[in-house]
Amino acid sequence: MLKKIRIVLATIMMTAVTLLLLDISGALHHWLGWSAKIQFLPALLALNVVIIVALVLLTLIFGRIYCSVICPLGIMQDIISWFNKKKNRFSYSPEKRWLRYGLLGVLIVAFVLGLHALVALFAPYSSYGRIVTNLLAPLYGWANNGLAAVAEHYDSYAVAADDVWVRSWITFGIAAVTFVVIAILAWRGGRTYCNTLCPVGTILSFFARFSWFKIAFDADKCRSCSLCSKNCKASCIDYKNHRVDYSRCVTCGNCLEKCNFDALHYCHPKKQTAKQETAAQDNPDQMRRATLVGAGIVAADIALAQTGKKVDGGLAIIEDKKPAKRTTKLTPPGSISAKNMATHCTACQLCVSKCPNGVLRPSSDLATLMQPAMSFERGACRPECVRCSEVCPTGAIRPITIEEKTNIVIGHAVWVRSNCIVLTDDVNCGNCARHCPAGAIMMVPADKDNPDSRMVPAVNEASCIGCGTCEYVCPARPFSAIYVEGHELHNNI
Repeated sequence: MLKKIRIVLATIMMTAVTLLLLDISGALHHWLGWSAKIQFLPALLALNVVIIVALVLLTLIFGRIYCSVICPLGIMQDIISWFNKKKNRFSYSPEKRWLRYGLLGVLIVAFVLGLHALVALFAPYSSYGRIVTNLLAPLYGWANNGLAAVAEHYDSYAVAADDVWVRSWITFGIAAVTFVVIAILAWRGGRTYCNTLCPVGTILSFFARFSWFKIAFDADKCRSCSLCSKNCKASCIDYKNHRVDYSRCVTCGNCLEKCNFDALHYCHPKKQTAKQETAAQDNPDQMRRATLVGAGIVAADIALAQTGKKVDGGLAIIEDKKPAKRTTKLTPPGSISAKNMATHCTACQLCVSKCPNGVLRPSSDLATLMQPAMSFERGACRPECVRCSEVCPTGAIRPITIEEKTNIVIGHAVWVRSNCIVLTDDVNCGNCARHCPAGAIMMVPADKDNPDSRMVPAVNEASCIGCGTCEYVCPARPFSAIYVEGHELHNNI
């Protein structure tokens, strides 16, 4: 029964997280946003004490149920392992503690030193986010566009087409390699990644050693058939010595299902001094315990659930522009500063996948690799859109209102005289001034001594908020004649 409840809850969580990452319209975040915020590392970076304490308590009571029910990367490994139909293919192996805690120590040092990209490579939720947004999302987008084409053929526009494009080939490659490596490990060894490389798994393993409910052996009933060990995907059951490594056990229930002699129970182990006590201990009400586990997890999910609103938008396609060469990186409104973004972002790609204007894409810079960066070749950061701030689960982009966004200055526009078509092609333009939502650009004579000369833009930096509309609408190619230079620290008008 424990395994069945685990599968049901894991299916719900996996579906919620995947749909949240794939959602094109942005409407699902209102219902599914909580599934990202209850992930361990995002909650830790967001300093969400309530969620962290709840997850630790969940582990202290039920063991590493988080890894089997809440973590999408852990559930993905179970799915891949399930497709390998070879029976009784696992075996007990001792804990590689030096590798687990050694890698955790390296990642902690890397985080302190500002090497956040290295941490993001091993973070489970971030890895799953990159896999979905880079590998699965294009397939989902093409299927959606096919459905939209069919609907349009029948004069129905209930399904909107979406622009499918690779936002960063580097991040795409990292996602592909990550998936292949984890898939091979899961296919061959079940939860090898979780119990050797995953930093969250290592942290929770410390608390799982002291969990209240555990898989316990009844040595008198055990016939040493080894089925429990051969079906333990965590390789943590030593049937010869009747021991379970609770730091690696993910409470999947596989061993309970395979035991034919009722020698394994999910209970609170106690020392038995008499046969009567042993008999009483060895007849647990499995239904009651399984229900308790399920109720505890559901209650935790409900208590941690948080929702938000979405603002829809559209995509504009400009294929032939090249990104501007900025001295200072641009980060989205709500991120406060480039430092805050770098410190709190897990590079999960959720904000990138939700940006309706194609402004956010993974950074290729080594210092901020895979974290979101702003660029305006395909759209501008529209003042009425605050979607990235709504979906960020870590606090890298703080929630802001539309009113607040219009007053946040993330950068300022810079005019590049040598690129402007007014001077290079001797034509009238003024696109930047006409479309500027802040009214920060005005047209002035190119020749101050000749009022009849062509008009060129002049930027009022005091009014500019750095939305990038001017850069997006500029017709100059391949580089815009006006671009946005970022601010290290955002300020208000």
